Amino acid sequence: MEKNLVLRVALPTPLRRLFEYLPPPGTLDFSPLPGIRVSVPFGNRKLVGFIIDIANRSEIPSNRLKHIEHFIDKKPVIPEDMIKLYQWSAHYYQHPIGEVYSTALPAPLRRGEIELRRKEIYYHLTTLDNDLAHENLKRAPRQLEIVRLVTKHPEGVSHHTIKALGLQGAPLKSVIDKGWLEAKSFTNQPQHKNSKSVLAEAPLTLSEEQQLAVNSVTQSLEQFTCFLLEGVTGSGKTEVYLQVIEQVLRKRGSVLVLVPEIGLTPQTVNRFKQRFNAPIALLHSGRSDKERMHDWMAAAEEECYIVIGTRSSIFTPINNLGVIIVDEEHDLSFKQQDGMRYSARDLGVIRAHHTGIPIVLGSATPSLESLHNCTSGRYQHLQLSTRAGGASQPKLLLTDIRSRPLQGGLSQPLIDAISKQLDAGHQVLIFINQRGFAPVLMCHQCNWIAQCSRCDTRLTLHLNPTQLRCHHCGAQRSAPRNCPDCHAVELKTLGVGTECSEQTIAQLFPGFPVLRIDRDSTSSKTAMKNMLAQINSGTPCVMVGTQMLAKGHHFPKVTLVAILEADYGLFSADFRGLERMGQLITQVSGRAGREDKPGEVIIQTHQPDHPMLNKLIKEGYSSYACNLLKEREIGQLPPYCHAVLFRAESVQHHHPGEFLEEVKDIAESLAVHQQPSAVEIFGPIQATMYKRAGRFRSQLLLQSTDRKTLHELLTRLCLEIEKLKSARKVRWSIDVDPLDCF
Repeated sequence: MEKNLVLRVALPTPLRRLFEYLPPPGTLDFSPLPGIRVSVPFGNRKLVGFIIDIANRSEIPSNRLKHIEHFIDKKPVIPEDMIKLYQWSAHYYQHPIGEVYSTALPAPLRRGEIELRRKEIYYHLTTLDNDLAHENLKRAPRQLEIVRLVTKHPEGVSHHTIKALGLQGAPLKSVIDKGWLEAKSFTNQPQHKNSKSVLAEAPLTLSEEQQLAVNSVTQSLEQFTCFLLEGVTGSGKTEVYLQVIEQVLRKRGSVLVLVPEIGLTPQTVNRFKQRFNAPIALLHSGRSDKERMHDWMAAAEEECYIVIGTRSSIFTPINNLGVIIVDEEHDLSFKQQDGMRYSARDLGVIRAHHTGIPIVLGSATPSLESLHNCTSGRYQHLQLSTRAGGASQPKLLLTDIRSRPLQGGLSQPLIDAISKQLDAGHQVLIFINQRGFAPVLMCHQCNWIAQCSRCDTRLTLHLNPTQLRCHHCGAQRSAPRNCPDCHAVELKTLGVGTECSEQTIAQLFPGFPVLRIDRDSTSSKTAMKNMLAQINSGTPCVMVGTQMLAKGHHFPKVTLVAILEADYGLFSADFRGLERMGQLITQVSGRAGREDKPGEVIIQTHQPDHPMLNKLIKEGYSSYACNLLKEREIGQLPPYCHAVLFRAESVQHHHPGEFLEEVKDIAESLAVHQQPSAVEIFGPIQATMYKRAGRFRSQLLLQSTDRKTLHELLTRLCLEIEKLKSARKVRWSIDVDPLDCF
């Protein structure tokens, strides 16, 4: 090692800079490389950092530089291409580089742990007669399912895969005790990448549109191309993904698949396990730190060839990456809403561009940004216009509920339709985007309303237990029996939530099970799995749920979908309200009639004559989205301009506004040197929900039709903000390309 080396290190601090250190004394025989972790002194603390750059000199005198205490790693744990992606993210999203590493990396890496791999147990078939095992286990379906799974994967099936499929415990122990399986322990996953045995089951026959989509992507496997795969619900987008992945695996490449929510991961893993003889890594917040670290390392060391995960998986190092797939690309879950507010979808496009590989963005209801990129020629538009297997599109009906009496949010025509479908042996899905029993509890005498003391919002009434909850800050308190103001006992509820609809349906149809699927009812690990198993059994039932039911699920026996409270997006304060309403209605509607039985969708509304709602129902999402894009262009709103939102909050109501006024003054002074009106500045104003979790919130919007100009201003502005004394009195953040102004 050269004596004059200066190591530039990223540390987990809010400062937008790298920190320079000298190598540890007595390490002349070791040459450090970018991506190696180091332990360094920082003030009176010791921090774990990452070497980003190595220089021969520093502008700071060497006698003022501290020495690194020691190198944690002998070789880089972060490859060069990922260092570049992290740096790009820090620059684009204007976030401190050290905190980018904290966002991107698993906790054991950030803590400086050395033992990054754990021993994994793999299950293999024994030498006993496999056919005999299938015969003997006919009366033990879960045990038979385990044997069949391992039969398809001769390289072995890991314990965490067995666990992810819910097959651990007594069934697994019984199969081992009977001698059909044996367990082996490995630190590294067994190598297996034989292109001749990629498939565990034969692929499905594709339609012409599906085949065209597969051909378009596979012909671009050696170059960057962004494909938007727009397919109506039930059109077979997943089969397109699977056949593209097959071609990548045959070329000995690896695949990254992003899904919006944890709830969709088990069914995706199951589908992939059934199709491929390839190790799969799972990365999402529902797994332990050790499990995520193990799979992160397995992907980095090319021991897993398919990586499936949620938002943060975009930062996973993957050797020989061949394609990136983003399912439900329009979903808001891909946008981080705290810390570094990155978009996993957009970073996926950047990563694919850096790597020189294709990326597929799939959705039945693409975001307006992606559609705009298609019309401008940046993305290739692939379309699947018909449902797979000959299934027909559901019939959409608007039901005018003005002046109609409602029972638990259900009109009489809807109740009659539910009765008809249940009597025919079918399943029904009721969608209402409100948890709890009722969103408002009020006094009939004095109009008192139960409000959250920490937020500018009303408390939601929940049953079992009966309490009032705030869905924004999590505050809870017992529901009063009397009005706190006038002491009257006539407390009434307004509005309907999932609990109210569940209770009403159970009373109306006592002979049929009612399954409520929302965040409250699926809090336990097995709750969602058990309910999905009951639904997939085909037994007639009624599902009542929130957005958890709106995407990704395949319910072949559902023939009726009902949407309550469909008008919420028509008069939203957010200009994206109509886009999200159209996406949600279309996604929920797509759960109906996915196989041989025709589907019907009943949309209850107080606005049956609204032009946009009728356009969506009669002409479909594509025409609806085109109309919204024209409106956005006229108003010069995203995607026809670029925006940055500064947010500030404090327990003192005047601090956020004062801080953002200073930010505005600095921005205006910096903008003087740019083109006139190149950047527009709006605010500061109070946030839509001014008080949240006990803090007062304000925001400032910067907007420009030129992205480069906006980011040049932003880079200089952030450096000036760090010098402000008022910045220390607030929590402030920057949201580049914001999707939520709430």
